[in-house]
Amino acid sequence: MKRIGVFTSGGDAPGMNACVRAVVRAGVYHGLEVYGIMRGYSGMIKGEFVRMDSASVSNTVQRGGTILKSARSQKFMTKEGRQQAFDQLVNAGIEGLIAIGGNGTFTGASIFEHEFGIPTVGAPGTIDNDLYGTDYTIGYDTAVNTALEAIDKIRDTADSHDRCFFVEVMGRDSGYIAIPCAIGGGAEIVMVPETAMSVEAVIETLQNSWTRSKTSFIVIVAEGEEEGNVHNVAKRVKEAIPQLDTRVTIVGHIQRGGSPTAADRLLASQLGIAAVEGLMNGMKNVMAGIVDRKLMYTPFDDTINKRKVINQSFMRMVEILSV
Repeated sequence: MKRIGVFTSGGDAPGMNACVRAVVRAGVYHGLEVYGIMRGYSGMIKGEFVRMDSASVSNTVQRGGTILKSARSQKFMTKEGRQQAFDQLVNAGIEGLIAIGGNGTFTGASIFEHEFGIPTVGAPGTIDNDLYGTDYTIGYDTAVNTALEAIDKIRDTADSHDRCFFVEVMGRDSGYIAIPCAIGGGAEIVMVPETAMSVEAVIETLQNSWTRSKTSFIVIVAEGEEEGNVHNVAKRVKEAIPQLDTRVTIVGHIQRGGSPTAADRLLASQLGIAAVEGLMNGMKNVMAGIVDRKLMYTPFDDTINKRKVINQSFMRMVEILSV
């Protein structure tokens, strides 16, 4: 293998640039030609390839977002679109791919390899930390710390005005951001997709706390919570406890941006190098990850189909610490 391509796909995550940097410099170190593919699968179909060298990724390790851009491609979901992407790669002489992204990114890469034989090794880039085969994903640590900083500020206002704040954090299918934010932010309650906490249970907990003269509360709600969105939860609580002064804050997309933490820069660098070396060693359709502090390569099929389980001891911590 002489020439490889690297791309970022799906939602951006802090540390993606650090991973691109590691891929490029590991490729240069091993004598490979590295091409950046702009805008993910969309750019692959259009042949938007840029030759990259060490200078191309200078001063990027600390930058948020992705210098390669990201886009979702409906066309790549069709056989015709994937054929066009394959033709572009063949014309450019690109023999293998490094995909930095999440579940959808790896699903596309797996189908693409099965149809056309272009080997791909993935690096997990998503703030949700919901990919099986790695303890942490690139961007997760930064997202948690960004959300936690906002929650700390909200706590000051909640305490000053004796209010109950319902704070929505990202996590469409996962409570991995919500739970550490609840523990680190001193929240009284956390609602996540993985547990069956009802609004009635939230109301009961708040009422019990109110009778003990507790007057300010933080309730963390993951955006994928089955009981409904954060506004719906807050409305139902207000109806049940009218004396409670409630407010809603959605932390939103600031969790995706910003300079990555040291932990994310280190993880991204480690996994970028691992992805290149895995590709060189003949691996395909696998994701590089860290499990119990050890480098592991997990098949895309497992990463896509197996569910990463929330540590239930963390939920117990929230319950104990909110007394």
